Amino acid sequence: MSIATRTGDSGTTSLLYGQRVAKDHPQIEAIGAFDELSAALGTVKPLLGPDPRSAEIRTLLSATQQNLVALMGELACAEADAARYAASAFEKITAGDVRRLDDALAALEARGLSFAGWATPGANATSAALEVARTIARRAERRLTALPGQGRTVRIELRQFVNRLSDLLWLLAREAEQAR
Repeated sequence: MSIATRTGDSGTTSLLYGQRVAKDHPQIEAIGAFDELSAALGTVKPLLGPDPRSAEIRTLLSATQQNLVALMGELACAEADAARYAASAFEKITAGDVRRLDDALAALEARGLSFAGWATPGANATSAALEVARTIARRAERRLTALPGQGRTVRIELRQFVNRLSDLLWLLAREAEQAR
């Protein structure tokens, strides 16, 4: 079986339960932005060192990527199938996932990081990669926020998660700058 199904040649793609939509449909745009975000987080991980703090960050980023898979899954169904998805065994972002990001934010804020120079990213490869991920997170957040205007309900936990994530990435970039 080939990965090239050719079903998208007409400019459409399939949502989770089979409904077809245009490849530029707002839900597909949102899913694509979160997919880019996950890939960007993946580029940060090999830049992290072998030290215990880097291992903590790598674990946090990996868990976040798993959360993004769950988020994309939830966005990948039509509004008419939202209740079916909610009742499914698919993993979903929870208040606990948001709390994990809040806890990580609080721990970083307690470190007394300097915010000097934040407007010009690139102090080192790790901070630059985190800034790219942060800007993609903000774009994904804008795509997510637009969905209710297109008739797609978005749970509050999804909005909270991505909002906290972009803040976390900003602080991680500050920490990486100071580690150079």
